[in-house]
Amino acid sequence: MSLTNVEKFIVLSGKHIANINRALKDIKSDIIADFIQANSKELTITTNKVAFMLDLNMIEKYIKNVDCVDSDDVMALRLFQVLFKGPRNSISY
Repeated sequence: MSLTNVEKFIVLSGKHIANINRALKDIKSDIIADFIQANSKELTITTNKVAFMLDLNMIEKYIKNVDCVDSDDVMALRLFQVLFKGPRNSISY
């Protein structure tokens, strides 16, 4: 994603987390998106536990459909596992 897309997305990150969680709930997922972090030209979405491919696809679909994001700028999703004090996982776009 370009820097301007990341900046526009981060401004409304609370709204996006709520919408991502609603979309995950709609597919009966037990994954919860906790927060969004921006690093230079990428977003990191942290979840409460390891996400399955269906969950990742739902998050990617949501991000591609956000008005401020050009879907051509969204590259393939990558799954990171980051160790925090508790079960957390990060998904970067």
